[in-house]
Amino acid sequence: MPTVETIRTLLESKGGDVYWLPPDASIYEAISHMAERHVGALLVLHGEKLVGIVSERDYARKVILQGKSSKQTPVGEIMSSPVYYVTPDHTVDESMRIMTNRRVRHLPVLEDDRVVGVISIGDLVRAIITDQQATIRHLEDYITGKYPA
Repeated sequence: MPTVETIRTLLESKGGDVYWLPPDASIYEAISHMAERHVGALLVLHGEKLVGIVSERDYARKVILQGKSSKQTPVGEIMSSPVYYVTPDHTVDESMRIMTNRRVRHLPVLEDDRVVGVISIGDLVRAIITDQQATIRHLEDYITGKYPA
């Protein structure tokens, strides 16, 4: 049974913290910020405009494996762009499908071209598990006769 929870609802419970850097920040700064905030990706904003996303995977594949310097390479040089994103009106299932098909683990949430949050694969898995647990409880209540006839 698909979940119809929207990303808006998910953000209301999770919060809309957005961690970001400008494109001229160093990769070292990006990795340091990720470690401090316990996140696996940061948005790259030029002013208020979303121009990219940089992840630990980008670091591993585009810096370490290519022998670049973390302190001298700007985020803009290795960020993923264009960025796949969702809106607050997307459902959890639609967002999961985008992440699976695009092989990404983080999606910015945009409303009217403004970043209002970021969701991770972990956020979506938690929402799906919570929804499934509620369904199981309702079915158990129905089967055991806890619902009025």
